[in-house]
Amino acid sequence: MGTNFTHFMTEKPLELVLDSHPKNIAEVEPFVAQAAKAFDISEDVFGIMLITITEAVSNAILHGNCARAGKQVHVSTRYSSGRISFVVRDEGNGFDPDTLPDPTAPCRLAVEGGRGVYLMRSLCDCVKFSDGGRVVELEFGLS
Repeated sequence: MGTNFTHFMTEKPLELVLDSHPKNIAEVEPFVAQAAKAFDISEDVFGIMLITITEAVSNAILHGNCARAGKQVHVSTRYSSGRISFVVRDEGNGFDPDTLPDPTAPCRLAVEGGRGVYLMRSLCDCVKFSDGGRVVELEFGLS
């Protein structure tokens, strides 16, 4: 099934649907670039969006859906009053983001991985998890 882009006018959502295969993480960059163009996003904000949305999609594919064939990840945009949000939804079992270990703790510094949610929370203006951890919304101010 691959990927599917849906493009609307600027205030309307952009949507991306990915099959849960790790190779599809590469589809995030053209999607974020499309949003950057549609919403006139600066290069600085684009870079932050690319890092955080790639991380969210990677987590959704690899951890949420466990890279299982037949499961999908849905990414969409929401725009309101100079702010854009990217909503990433998986079909997995969910998780509690508040129980993740602190990746900045001295005992975790040498551990590979485990920094995605930390990066999202550090770089986005607002991060909201819902539906038992199956949905994450990453919000960015555009001004």
